[in-house]
Amino acid sequence: MDDRMLMESLLVSTKNACELFMHGTIEASTSNIKSTFDQALQDVIQIQNDIYCHMADKGWYPQTAVEQQKIQQVAQKYQANA
Repeated sequence: MDDRMLMESLLVSTKNACELFMHGTIEASTSNIKSTFDQALQDVIQIQNDIYCHMADKGWYPQTAVEQQKIQQVAQKYQANA
């Protein structure tokens, strides 16, 4: 397994952990449990971002530039529906 495949696997696993911790936060029966799951979620989100940034720096996760006009169109669409 090369470095790129390893990083892709780590990214997928981390995203899955985010999902589990999010559901734990939502379904928590006490504020202490909710706080614990929420902190774990925030930690895993940071790890996911670190992995993503490393992959992007290596060119393994290409980013597509979007025109500002398209961003504004989407924002207006959702503001109109709010």
